[in-house]
Amino acid sequence: MLFPRVLTAVIGIPLLLGFIHAGGMAWAAFMTALSAWCAYEYGLILAAGGRPVQRWTALLCAAALAASVALGGLNGAVLTAVVAAVLLREMFSAVRSLERISFTLFGVLLTGWLLAHLALVRDLRPDGEKLTYLLFAGVWIMDTAAYVVGKTLGRHRLAEGLSPRKTWEGAIAGFLGAVVGAALMARLLRPESVGLGAAAVLGVIIGVSGQLSDLAESLVKRAVGAKDSGTLLPGHGGLLDRFDSLLLAAPAVYYFLILRCP
Repeated sequence: MLFPRVLTAVIGIPLLLGFIHAGGMAWAAFMTALSAWCAYEYGLILAAGGRPVQRWTALLCAAALAASVALGGLNGAVLTAVVAAVLLREMFSAVRSLERISFTLFGVLLTGWLLAHLALVRDLRPDGEKLTYLLFAGVWIMDTAAYVVGKTLGRHRLAEGLSPRKTWEGAIAGFLGAVVGAALMARLLRPESVGLGAAAVLGVIIGVSGQLSDLAESLVKRAVGAKDSGTLLPGHGGLLDRFDSLLLAAPAVYYFLILRCP
């Protein structure tokens, strides 16, 4: 399993960094495609678990919402249109289900709204690019530290009902990794709006919200009996598996930054 994970990282990380550096329309297009694919995987795992969901409506609505956020559009209007589209689709179904409406809207918000905060972080001035690198580095170091320490030293289960392999030892290592990673990136990149102290706070935010995000995706998969969200990335599962730590981390980092630096 190690070789496919490393190969995916070797190909995927430079590609992702290139999109971050490009920013603008390239990053907006990437974010839209990412949200659409994650919504597709969400629909797949719910359908496989026998849960009702408007799979294609969720995909299209997630893409529209993510594009609106990434391009600085009329988010309120698009969100209203998303709710209307899901309701109308259900009204004209042969068998109508309030549960299907709920699962579909949740999936759209999960993949089309939360993930799209990555675009908002990238658009921050003057340090959006550097702060996006910091966010991803913090998450990657957190995930790696949690995985390595949890696998080698983990003894005490963190949340057995959600993710049996996660341990307190791994979670603590992940938390410390996020703090150290954010501080190191701030030292390396020297963003104008974030000093070393603020970077450490960002590391704390990433270390907590990132691991809660991971557990949140585990909650969805556990509820439908799925192990991975997909098979697109060898050794990593699906895109939703790879970006799950950012579901809450990206919004948490963004709102901390705008409240701290209006």
